Amino acid sequence: MTADKPTLASAPEPASTTSNKGPGSHSPQRARRWFAQLWSVIAMPILAIFLALIVGAIVIVLTSVLEPGASMDLGLPLRAYQALWQGSLGSENGRITTLVQAAPLILAGLGVALGFKAGLFNIGGAGQFLLGAVGCVVGALAAQDYGPIVAIPFSVVCGALAGAAWGFIPGFLKAFSGAHEVVTTIMLNFISYALISYLITGPLRQPRSPQPVSPSIGDAALPILFGRDGHLGILLAFAAVPIVWFVLYRTTLGFEIRAVGANPDASRYAGMKPRRLITLTMSAAGLLAGLAGTINILGLNHQMTTASSNAQTVGFDAITVALLGRSHPVGVMFAALLFGMMRAGAGLMQINAGVPAELVDLLEAIILFFLVASPVLRRVFRLRGVKSNLGTTETMSRTYGSEAIR
Repeated sequence: MTADKPTLASAPEPASTTSNKGPGSHSPQRARRWFAQLWSVIAMPILAIFLALIVGAIVIVLTSVLEPGASMDLGLPLRAYQALWQGSLGSENGRITTLVQAAPLILAGLGVALGFKAGLFNIGGAGQFLLGAVGCVVGALAAQDYGPIVAIPFSVVCGALAGAAWGFIPGFLKAFSGAHEVVTTIMLNFISYALISYLITGPLRQPRSPQPVSPSIGDAALPILFGRDGHLGILLAFAAVPIVWFVLYRTTLGFEIRAVGANPDASRYAGMKPRRLITLTMSAAGLLAGLAGTINILGLNHQMTTASSNAQTVGFDAITVALLGRSHPVGVMFAALLFGMMRAGAGLMQINAGVPAELVDLLEAIILFFLVASPVLRRVFRLRGVKSNLGTTETMSRTYGSEAIR
């Protein structure tokens, strides 16, 4: 009796499902799916930026009444943000300054994002930045008699290798002893501050200089390509974006890095080597942060001092840049451009609107806060199908265990 029943597999397909098919018939559906996927990725960063601007406006209004005799100025936030825009993208010099400020953030942010992909939290960007800077200075002094053609690439390589070596240390300790990279990188940051202070006040100090400063890099200075400060290092930073993307998503090494970050035990059973991959990833992250310090010295300062405020700013801003960019190289680039824009316009905002430039630091901190709280925002705003940053932020506290990775 059941033999005469037509099965689902043997049932003929309705003609309406096949007769209208043709080339490009699914292109609108593909476009909608693509936009839906894009929105699910960028919605949370956009919401975090928007909410940060609102909170920043409230802070500006509330603090405007703190001065004696001042009244509440509801239009002050608008003038402040307008000046911020004008100082960053409203003029040619502002746009160039935005690129100059964004270039080291792109490189350092890529280093943090690369660590996130491997399940590692590289908080040592400041130390790797400093080691890259001092490494390129040493390289420039060693190649000062060979002209720019030799001195520039040699100095860049020296800075990159110095940063990679500083990243190798926490990677090696993580892989072979289980030491948490957050602890080791913080410790190495403080060691780097003391080491740079010793080098600049001692072996690398410019003779007869009233202030502790290294000798000038001379022929190793990066050429200016546009404007007053638009140096070659900007192109180097933007060139790193497709390179890191290609390595992560188009090579076996990148697949293994992402697999180790997703599940180190499963990747080990699949024949991968988590120890080697963790050490290599942290070294590559240090190399990128070291390049950030390198282009900062070779392109802008041309000398190195004992002050480490710039390194701390870039090193810790890189964490927010990587989170805001969803640990994707292209996202990191746009996040770094946003931060570079805020840094470039902070001065004009203080001059025109009277709002302190430190508001930029406040906005960045609020953006980071909302990114970390993205699961709560999803529930409050009922954002269905929108990805939160929970997977990335969990890396901050996750470890592979107290024992050494096998």
